[in-house]
Amino acid sequence: MSHSEGIIGTLDEAVETLAAEARELYLDRHVPVLDAPPSPLSFYREYVSPNKPVLIRNGLQHWTANNKWTPQYLREKIGGCVVTVAVTPNGYADAITDGKFVMPEERRMEMSNFLDIMEHPDQHSGVFYIQKQNSNFTDEFREIIGDVESDIPWGTEAFGSLPDAVNFWMGDTRAVTSMHKDPYENLYCVVRGSKTFMLIPPTDAAFVPYETYQAAKFIERDGEFQIEEDVDTGEVPWIAVNPLNPDLSLYPEFGKARGVEVTVREGEILYLPSLWFHHVRQSHGCIAVDFWYDMQFDIKYNYYNFLQNVNSVNRKMTKI
Repeated sequence: MSHSEGIIGTLDEAVETLAAEARELYLDRHVPVLDAPPSPLSFYREYVSPNKPVLIRNGLQHWTANNKWTPQYLREKIGGCVVTVAVTPNGYADAITDGKFVMPEERRMEMSNFLDIMEHPDQHSGVFYIQKQNSNFTDEFREIIGDVESDIPWGTEAFGSLPDAVNFWMGDTRAVTSMHKDPYENLYCVVRGSKTFMLIPPTDAAFVPYETYQAAKFIERDGEFQIEEDVDTGEVPWIAVNPLNPDLSLYPEFGKARGVEVTVREGEILYLPSLWFHHVRQSHGCIAVDFWYDMQFDIKYNYYNFLQNVNSVNRKMTKI
C-alpha cells in the first residue's frame, strides 16, 4: 500500500465513522414535528445546539398574511411595485447547466405582471421566480411587511439577535433550487402552497462532491435563451450531483450520504440549521418568507468546512 492510499483509507474510515455515529447518537431518521412553537430555551437546547432541523406547525396563525395574500390582494396592494424576478429556461437558477454554473437572468417588472405570468405560465417564455434574497422582502415588499412579524420571537431569543435578512419567495412549480448550503440559521415560513426540502446533514459533508465550474448567466434574446460566460466572476465551486437523480457511477461517495425529505405546508415553519445541504421544490404559486439569522463562525463552521474538504482531498489523491 502506498503512502497516499494509506492516508485516503484513514480519512475515509474517520469520516464514515463520524457520519454513522451522528446518525446513531442524535440525528433523526425523519424531521421531527412540533404541534406548536417551542420555548426559546427548548428550541435552543433540542435543535439549535445539536444543529438539527424541526418542523413547527401552528406557528403562523396570527399572521394576517395567511388570509390576505391572495392574488387579488397582492394586485391591489403591491401590483404597481417593481420587483426583481429570476428567469431561466429550465427552472434551475444558480445551478449546473451544460457544464457551467449558470445564474438566472434578472428582470425588473411590476408585481402585477409577475402575477399575470403565474396565472398563465405556459403563455410565457421561461420560468419566473422571485428569489432574490439579500432581504428582498424589506427592500421590495415594504407595503406588505405589516402582514407578517418582523422576526420570529422565540427564534430571535434563542439565536440572541434579530434576523440579518428577511426574504420573500414566490414562483413557478418548475423552479427548483439546486442543492447547496448556507451559513445562516433559517426559519422558513410557508404562507401559500408547499415546499419540499431534501436535506443532508453537515456530518455527511465529505460525501457531497463539489466540482469547479465556469460562471455564466442566462440571457434571452429574440425568444431564445443563451448561456453567456461571466468572465468577471470566473470559476465557482458547486455541488456536482442532483440528489434526486445522482450519477453514482461518477460520484460513488454520494451513495454514503443519508438525506431526509420534509414537506412544509401552509402555516408551517421549518427550522433549517446552518450548513445543512438542501434541495428545494415547490407547488405552483407557493409564497414563503424566511428569516436568516447569522451563524457564529466558530469551531462548528471550521469543523464542517474541514469535512467538506476531505472529499476533495480524497479525489485529488486518488488521481495521483
